[in-house]
Amino acid sequence: MARSLARSFAVDEDLAETVALAHDLGHTPFGHSGEEALNAATKDIGGFDHNAHALRLVTKLEHRYADFDGLNLTWETLEGLIKHNGPISGTVPAPIAGFDQRWSLDLQNWPGLEAQIAALADDIAYVNHDIDDGLRAGLFEVNDLIQAPLAGAHAEAVKARYGELELSRFIGELIRTLMSALTDDVRAETGKRLRKAGPGSAAEVRRHSGALAAFSGPMLGEVQALKQFLYERMYRHPRVMGPMEEAKKVVTGLFEALAAKPELLPPDWQAQCGESGDSSTRRVVRDYIAGMTDNYALAEFKRILNR
Repeated sequence: MARSLARSFAVDEDLAETVALAHDLGHTPFGHSGEEALNAATKDIGGFDHNAHALRLVTKLEHRYADFDGLNLTWETLEGLIKHNGPISGTVPAPIAGFDQRWSLDLQNWPGLEAQIAALADDIAYVNHDIDDGLRAGLFEVNDLIQAPLAGAHAEAVKARYGELELSRFIGELIRTLMSALTDDVRAETGKRLRKAGPGSAAEVRRHSGALAAFSGPMLGEVQALKQFLYERMYRHPRVMGPMEEAKKVVTGLFEALAAKPELLPPDWQAQCGESGDSSTRRVVRDYIAGMTDNYALAEFKRILNR
């Protein structure tokens, strides 16, 4: 989706795709619930921010080359990774602030158009995927969705055109029309903003007073209302909340156990630790847990804590 939108405006498709693929690299196991737990467990060493961790992954923690840590990424990629949601002001996470001092990412200004496009593609993709997941999991029904902002009109139109469909076909038609409406709106609004601003360079895009890639005002309101529907009907559903609370216990339990006994870590991670429970060890354990998948975190929790 990011490539398609980038192509519409003749900007760098590869860069848009890279930012779209990379922007969530720093997520912990169990998504935002895992992040909340890891952040709470590591307050004494600066906490945890997935955006900052993504930067550390690609500039420090990946070991691919003999001459330097991290990956050989362009400035535009790193800028888009950090600023895809817009300028960063106020309290800046330490990993981002430290990197910015060495190699400025122009934090106070907007990112390039490719990163702005990637952020919109992310919004469109996850809203549609979550509708798909929510319907298939039975967290809400088609008739519930018909009452929802934005998606409701599309759901009603599919029913009116095709009558009763098997769920997979209904979802396919719904997502196709909803995604088209959202991407068409982005193309129209972004085109209008670009024509009005008339930027002559990427630098002028960054210095513009606001985002140049965007939903229109009415569509943004509809998207926000749809997100609220999903928050109430899906993200806060008891069938979702229960496992998420358990997930937090897994992340917290793993952190406490590994920080107290770093000898439980794999040898290459042990080698980076200091004494049991000290700050350097806790930082290593934070990075180790942040890189786990859900299944690996559950397996390690069972192995280490026998639960």
